[in-house]
Parts: sequence; C-alpha cells; structure tokens
Amino acid sequence: MIYTTLTVTEDNGIGLIVMNRPTLMNALNTQMRAEITAAVRDLGQRMRVLVLTGEGRAFCSGQDLGDGASVNDLDLGRILREEYEPMLRAIYDCPVPVIAAVNGAAAGAGANLALAADVVIATQSAVFLQAFSRIGLIPDAGGTYWLPRLVGFARAMGQALFADKVTADEAVEQGLIWASIPDDKFDAEWRARAEQLASGPTLAYGAIKKALRGSLVNDLETQLDVEAQLQGEVGKSRDFLEGVMAFLEKRPAKFEGR
Repeated sequence: MIYTTLTVTEDNGIGLIVMNRPTLMNALNTQMRAEITAAVRDLGQRMRVLVLTGEGRAFCSGQDLGDGASVNDLDLGRILREEYEPMLRAIYDCPVPVIAAVNGAAAGAGANLALAADVVIATQSAVFLQAFSRIGLIPDAGGTYWLPRLVGFARAMGQALFADKVTADEAVEQGLIWASIPDDKFDAEWRARAEQLASGPTLAYGAIKKALRGSLVNDLETQLDVEAQLQGEVGKSRDFLEGVMAFLEKRPAKFEGR
C-alpha cells in the first residue's frame, strides 16, 4: 500500500508507523485513519511488534476539524462508527504488542489513540489532554472506556470535565501510561523496548493481551478458565520449549515467535 499520511518501515520484526502530518500536529483525517487501520492490520500479521509515533513536535492533536465538510456538516457519530472504530479495533485486537511512543502532545482523539496501544512510552515533555469539553463534546475514540479503567472514576471524570493537561510524569503516577522518559533518552528507550519485544515469545505476548483484556469483564471462574486455555496453547509452542531449555542451560533464550 502507498501511504500518504504515514511513514511505514519494517526492521528486524519491528513495524514502525509514523503519523506524518507535522504541520497539523498529525491531526487525524479520514485518510490517516484508513491508513493507520490498514498498516496495523498488515504489519500485525507479519511483524513481531508495532510502534506508533508522530513526526515533529506532536504525537497527535486529535480530529482534524478542517477535514472535508464544514463543522456544521460533520456527522461525528458516523465518523466514529465507520472510521475510528475500525482503527481502534485494529490496534486493540492486534495479535502482537503495540507500543505508542508518544513524542509530544497527545490531545483529544490523539490521546485516546495512544491509550488503545498495549504500552504507552512518552517523552517527559509530552502532555495528555482530554480536550473535548473545550469545544462542547464528550471524550470519544475510546476515551470513556480507557480512562476510568486506567486512572479510576474520579480522575477520569476530572480529566473529562476540566480538560486539564496531564504531564507525562503525572500520567505515569496516575497509571495512565507505562513510562515517562527524559527527552534526550526517549528514542533510545522506545527502540530498546521494541527490540526486546521483537525478540521475545510472540505467541505468549498475544496470549497475555487476550488474558489481561478479558479480565476487565470476566469473573474469577471465567478468568481461571481463560488462563488454563491460553496456557495450554502456549505451553505447546516451540518458544516455551526453548525458554525451558535456555533456563536449564543457563543461557539467553532465542525465541522464534512460534
């Protein structure tokens, strides 16, 4: 596929997706949403880890309000159902780990795009902003789902109502994201984490995602059944055998992702 709003590269099992509309702070238009959906679906079948980041000073400023029709003609319900939902589901359901490397401001739908990933690593100068109420809207792009599960009801409500900026350090403290990294070390850190996952037990990572996501809605009995089923599957993988042999032989494991 030829991408016009993204830069997509592949390297040693790492699929790198860079949102590339820097003059608009990587605002999401129809084309970019379609391209992110296609890139994630494609790379998720061939790579062992995906990284989503932004070009320039921002990660993503959210919905491009200048895209297509005038504001009066925007059908936000249709856009969310037909364009955002496939993109978010592609990330959420991706069979391999997805890292959001938040290189700058993540606002509105851009913040919630990052939260759809499995792991969020942000540069220390980045901010997260549920900007929706500033223009008379509610958090969308999964925001009302992610926020209360990640930071609790009180903080989720406060972020949604007041639309205050949350710094990367605050986001870590609140449990919103995984890590805040000094700006000068940010690129090296997310690349190192991506390389770690790209050389790891890919099937186990996929099972971890299924198990943890299922735990959000399952009761204990159901979740124990899920663990038994998934552990039985990955316990038959070549990577499990390699992991055991490497442990017994006191050497680093060489996982194949199978």
